[in-house]
Amino acid sequence: MLEPERYGADELVDCALLLLEKVGLRAAMARDVAETLVEADLLGHDTHGLALLAPYLNELDRGQMARDGSYQVLAERPAVANWDGQRLPGPWLVRRAIDWAHSRARTHGMATVTLRRSHHIACLAAYLEPIARAGLMGIIASSDPAVASVAPFGGTQAVMTPNPLAVAIPTSGDPILVDVSMSVTTNGLSGRLRAAGKRGPHKFWLDSLGQATDDPGVIFAQPPGTILPLGGVEAGHKGYGLGLTIEALTSALAGYGRADLVEGWGANVFVQLLDPDAFGGVGAFTWQTDYLAQACRGSTPRSPDQPVRLPGERALARKREQLRDGVALHEAILPALQPWSTRLEVPLPIARQA
Repeated sequence: MLEPERYGADELVDCALLLLEKVGLRAAMARDVAETLVEADLLGHDTHGLALLAPYLNELDRGQMARDGSYQVLAERPAVANWDGQRLPGPWLVRRAIDWAHSRARTHGMATVTLRRSHHIACLAAYLEPIARAGLMGIIASSDPAVASVAPFGGTQAVMTPNPLAVAIPTSGDPILVDVSMSVTTNGLSGRLRAAGKRGPHKFWLDSLGQATDDPGVIFAQPPGTILPLGGVEAGHKGYGLGLTIEALTSALAGYGRADLVEGWGANVFVQLLDPDAFGGVGAFTWQTDYLAQACRGSTPRSPDQPVRLPGERALARKREQLRDGVALHEAILPALQPWSTRLEVPLPIARQA
């Protein structure tokens, strides 16, 4: 197998920034989007990094993603806020919510923002490292009320989205970075496998008759199949319950969701930051998390050549390696951007020499 071509992270950000600006997105918003997408690729989440740039450009071009403006504050208390995102870019809105919550968490111990009517927010893990490096614990959750692809446990018709949950946990070293969907796989990976004519590694999907399958194409069929909740056929009641919890944290708290008329691809979001110093103290917090990290890594592995890792450990190692050696982009990303490069007269990055 050929090694993927590699590109400088800064060059990728600059290219994405220019493409977004050329299609009309305000510069400050464009930078947040570009940096978030490249961060996802740096961490290895390549279905939710620059793979999203072409769809985002299309949404901007069609007026489905707002190019300028600001969020509307619907409710606010000292450490709680509810915003209407006005269909603005998700990465810009999430970064603003984190900024708002950061200062208030320092004062009040914790702070929470709910967002309704955000556009898509990309990879949740891409927001986590700065939160944890600042000594805060962060929780981010997302759902999309315009999309349904995940069946409730025991059902065959889609009700929810994969509903990811991400958590930033500080330690005295590298943070623990959790990013997991409440379904066994994602819409993005399902679409990529289907486009490549590939099947999944396991039976992650149900066809319209409720039969488990490794064919991702069933969710695009008519009548459509569904993605199984986390836990699959045997233990999907767990993912089902967690998926409902994410719906409550995002749509129900924000006061807008599946019960309403929705406007297209987007997100409802829950952002919460907690300051350990307001509880047992940051020293005690990292004493506990360091112990857990050491105990997990020290657990005898099932396979001797596969030692136990912490969530985010491989992603952060990959980020360091890719910042040094270049970002290995998925082979489908630049071809998808080529029409936009031609139309907007923005050259695509050139691969680094081996």
